[in-house]
Amino acid sequence: MRTWFWTLLLACVAVAVAVILRAHPGNVLIMVAPWRIELSLTLAVSLLVALFVALYVGLRLLAWLVAIPDRVRAWRGRRAQARDHELLERGWISLLEGRYSHAEKDMVKLLDQTRVRNRRVLAALSAARAKHGLGEFDRRDQMLDSAREAAGDDAGLQEATATLAADMLLDQGQPARALEVLAPLQDGGVRHLHTMRLQLRAETALGHHDKVFTLARGLLRRNALDKAEGEQLIDRAAAARLRAGMADDQWRAVWKDLKADERVLPHVALAAAAAFEAAGEDNEAARVLESAIAAKFNPVLVSAYARCEPAQVARRLAKAEIWAQQRPADAEMLTALGLLCLNGQLWGQAERYLQRSAARQNDPQTHALLGSLYDRLNRPADAAKHWRLATAARIALPILALDAALPAADTQADPRGLDAEGAFADGDEPAVYAAMAGESAAADAALAEVPAPSAVDYVLDPDARSPGLDAAPPPAADVPLRSAVDIEEYFDSAPIPVEVYETPASGYATSSSDESDDPKAGQTSPARGKV
Repeated sequence: MRTWFWTLLLACVAVAVAVILRAHPGNVLIMVAPWRIELSLTLAVSLLVALFVALYVGLRLLAWLVAIPDRVRAWRGRRAQARDHELLERGWISLLEGRYSHAEKDMVKLLDQTRVRNRRVLAALSAARAKHGLGEFDRRDQMLDSAREAAGDDAGLQEATATLAADMLLDQGQPARALEVLAPLQDGGVRHLHTMRLQLRAETALGHHDKVFTLARGLLRRNALDKAEGEQLIDRAAAARLRAGMADDQWRAVWKDLKADERVLPHVALAAAAAFEAAGEDNEAARVLESAIAAKFNPVLVSAYARCEPAQVARRLAKAEIWAQQRPADAEMLTALGLLCLNGQLWGQAERYLQRSAARQNDPQTHALLGSLYDRLNRPADAAKHWRLATAARIALPILALDAALPAADTQADPRGLDAEGAFADGDEPAVYAAMAGESAAADAALAEVPAPSAVDYVLDPDARSPGLDAAPPPAADVPLRSAVDIEEYFDSAPIPVEVYETPASGYATSSSDESDDPKAGQTSPARGKV
């Protein structure tokens, strides 16, 4: 728009000058000794305009020629900046994608080639982040040292380096080192939100409850922390401060420092109630728990409210019954009522509340309370029943498949059995071996008199025997006599009758009457072998 305006303005001026010159003809006389130059007014004006244009163009050309080195330097800077930006962009994309090895290569290359301090610090920090993602913590620390060196005295770059270093140390699980890195920022008065969040994480990991309480309060006040997370941190930190103050009787100062909405937090209420009960102020402890339960119903608070001295039962039972009317189907509320009745020795009401709770929820505490109640009422069967139910509800008891287990084999009747403990008790090794040899020879002679069984009765595959076959059975195989040293062959080569596979016998011992009635009682299962 500006170009069009100036073009139109110059055209108007040229037209006006041309009209004026035409309406006022005249001559211009230039006398320069020994010359005399006479020109028309129109030509003189045209020459002046042309001279101005030529001078302007000449000066601009001269300035352009003089500025060539500066333009070359600027072009080189722009080209280097473009290369740096390309590496930085590509490295950051790889870093965000989780391709840490590619990001580290690009950032190290940028760190080596750039000469701008901000880019050097940024490249070193990005490379450190990539090394942290790869788990190379030593090289990460080297990159952080390079970033600190490149940052120099720049406060902003130093803060960025310290913040990133603390964040990575917290991820690594080193909160103490993170606090050491953040210490210079705290001494310098830096109270940025991100720095406070990092400090809160470190103090929480180290268990510094006083600082956690202060930082969480400050971040919640500035809306820099999620409300639920902040309340949880304040709840645990304030409860820990109350418990610590009970040792030196300083918990009252901590309790007075808490706000109204902080006193009704669950852990704070439990710790404060315990402190008041330890000080003998049961009524105040009850009021603390009542306020917390009224703010937000919590089964843990209700259970703690039910555990009280007998003198407090009437007051707390009346309050708990009001809550039970508001939550008639709550099993935890019914259990708490039953516990209160137990403390007050109201056996009938306790049984009614606990049975209603057990009917709604299979809770081990409820069954244990019922077991204690029935034990107090001298009903051992019911007490044992609920104690078993409490155990089953707490621990997943396994179901033992007894009928699928086999008893241990009886090897006392084995003629080749060797008692490892009694064989050499008297130190008479030859006599023992001679006795064993005599028993082995007698057993071999007895076995030799038994006729060899038919092979058709001892086939391993039951389907291989067909009763309708007319072919003659194969000749019986000779069973070789066993020597005194082939004890392993005795168990491996003993023939197994085929009826064992068709009708497997039970692995459990039966009574003598059953053995006499069952014709197959003398057979053994194939899993046990012949013993």
